Amino acid sequence: MRCLSLPKPAPVESQPLQPRMRDLPAPARGQVQLRVRACGVCHTDLHTVEGEIVPPAYPIVPGHQIVGTVDAVGEGVGTWAMGDRAGVAWLHAACGACDFCLRGEENLCPQAQFTGFHVDGGYAEAVLAEAAYAYAVPTEIPDEQAAPLLCAGIIGYRSLRKADVAPGETVGLVGFGASAHLALQVARHWGCTVHVFSRGEKHRRLAMDLGAAWAGTIDQTPPSPLDRAVIFAPVGDLIPPSLQLLRPGGTLAVNAIHMTDLPSMPYATIYGERTLRSVANATRRDGTEFLSLAAQIGLRPTVARYALGEANRALLDLKQGRIEGAAVLVP
Repeated sequence: MRCLSLPKPAPVESQPLQPRMRDLPAPARGQVQLRVRACGVCHTDLHTVEGEIVPPAYPIVPGHQIVGTVDAVGEGVGTWAMGDRAGVAWLHAACGACDFCLRGEENLCPQAQFTGFHVDGGYAEAVLAEAAYAYAVPTEIPDEQAAPLLCAGIIGYRSLRKADVAPGETVGLVGFGASAHLALQVARHWGCTVHVFSRGEKHRRLAMDLGAAWAGTIDQTPPSPLDRAVIFAPVGDLIPPSLQLLRPGGTLAVNAIHMTDLPSMPYATIYGERTLRSVANATRRDGTEFLSLAAQIGLRPTVARYALGEANRALLDLKQGRIEGAAVLVP
């Protein structure tokens, strides 16, 4: 099969992903092999490629928003059959036995493995996945639009929940890329008023087109205080001004696997029972709930399509803020 492999981390401007041909092993017990039909491009992939987060070993094939067709089924798999359409997300597997897993917090499992980080991912023509961690993709959502739902969508949904968003509240989204543009649509479905903060004029226009009540920059004041907010940009300096926009008792969730250092700030910035919370990965329950909701409300990502061999260019466009919505690789 053809894949894009990362032999070592480097700035994406140097085109570090290299095309390779390799054999894909037959699926082991409990695994399925998928023929990749689409794979979303995520900021986590960019962090991996540039070495801001470091996988256990190189080379590694990135990509963890995968839609594919089951090509082979390993021993002991009864939930998938040849030809089924399946989705693969960031969580490749968890131990199932630790205190975190037993509490339903498998996203925090110390033994968790992640797709495109611990195991090869979807920047390829085929991929292996744990059958128990694959998702049934709603039939009404096309491959290219389903792929971004599998991370950008799921983690955006979890971020809204971790921000304690209740129907009808005023929600701020700080940074407006793939995940935020899906979270906005979920929040609007919940009857929330959404204010968006982004440096990019195109991103602010897209936010307004998708139903935001207001869009501006972080140094501007929205029409009303925020009940809840989510930061999507990996910039620690955004935390103090975001907290200052929250009402007392409000919650700020940080949706980032990697972030620049948090700055010092006066205690008054968080005083008033404001909550600051990180969001780490997602559970299978998050994915199942979100995909069901996406089908129910007709959620459709705005997608920029790239060929598999254009993965370096897609990551560069992502880094430079040129993508509206989500980038998707199509083998």
